[in-house]
Amino acid sequence: MIGTGVFTTSGFLLADLHSPWIVLTAWAVGGGVAALGAACYGALARHIPESGGEYLFLSRTLHPAAGYVAGWLSLLVGFSAPLAGSAFAFGEYTKTWLPGWPPQLAGTLLVLGFATVHALHVQRGAWVQNAAVVLKVALIAGFAAMAAPRLPAPVPTTAAPASLAAFGVALVWISFSYSGWNAAVYIGSEVRDAERTLPRALLLGTGLVTALYLALNTVFVFAAPTAQLAGKLEVGRLAAEALGGRAWADAVTAIVALALVSSISSLIMAGPRVYARMAADGYLPRVLAAGAGPPRPAIALQAGLALALLWSASYEWLLTYMGFTLSLGTAATVAGLIALRRREGPSLPVPGWPVVPVLFVAAVLAMTTFTVWRRPVESLFGLGTLALGWLAWQWTRARSKAGSPPAS
Repeated sequence: MIGTGVFTTSGFLLADLHSPWIVLTAWAVGGGVAALGAACYGALARHIPESGGEYLFLSRTLHPAAGYVAGWLSLLVGFSAPLAGSAFAFGEYTKTWLPGWPPQLAGTLLVLGFATVHALHVQRGAWVQNAAVVLKVALIAGFAAMAAPRLPAPVPTTAAPASLAAFGVALVWISFSYSGWNAAVYIGSEVRDAERTLPRALLLGTGLVTALYLALNTVFVFAAPTAQLAGKLEVGRLAAEALGGRAWADAVTAIVALALVSSISSLIMAGPRVYARMAADGYLPRVLAAGAGPPRPAIALQAGLALALLWSASYEWLLTYMGFTLSLGTAATVAGLIALRRREGPSLPVPGWPVVPVLFVAAVLAMTTFTVWRRPVESLFGLGTLALGWLAWQWTRARSKAGSPPAS
């Protein structure tokens, strides 16, 4: 979860919301929405403790076509695009250490390196991921604790209050920063005691990250005047430099680099399992299906897509596009949980039924509606991605009915 978004989003939020307090409120609301989603996904993971994420859940709860479109989104938006965004942010934050290097080059080397690690061995890849996460969380918490006493007194803002529509779009951006709350379900069949472990991992992970995000963003938004931070991607480095000079800026850059490294590692670990599952079910080329060990062809495919996006897309555009499209995917998955619960009744326990799942779906739909209004171009591309997924499903079904194996 702790990847590029938390270190790059608050500058854009300050530009739109104008007030540090409203920015922090948005981060808190985003964490609450993610917690609702985690509770719902935990119920699904307890009922279907297998790898595949939204692709598997929607195929089982709504219709195979919904699962296919979700898998399509995972391929293009859920993993490859965030992987490109994290790689780009890594290059941006470390550019002072690598003079003359374009950000895309540093990001490319990182993607290729971790694709190699995770293609070699599942357990070693998990060791690398776990070690990076533990160190990252400790460093972030330590930085927030050291920085808090240095924060200047808050300055009252004179800007006009943000509109409800602007707040809704801000939540879509923030939802991308929280989007990893569901990542554990992608490797469900490889987790011991998945029915018990996955729901706990989802809720505990979301709660911990929400606390860290609030602490970290409190430092970011109050470290310097709003005008100095608004609209800036490298908001973390700028805030650290305002509090402790170049030494602090370099220290935060190191923390951000580590966070992005672990984010890239987790995306490469989780995403290819979805493509491998789709290939095993006949909806992607069979070569992508996992045999013994890691799904190496799927890892290579994801790395290639991420590198293509890294060298061609703009970060702010991607932020809105990813947040909008992924939010629709999670809302559809929780809608599938609602449909499944209505079919199976109390034998399927859902925390806070029916308030929790209904509130999550309503919150996501409100956020995405505001995004269509305020950011129509990115929203149109997101809806177009969904439409392309549906057309790909129809093509796959037509091939199957004609007697050809699907996507073989």
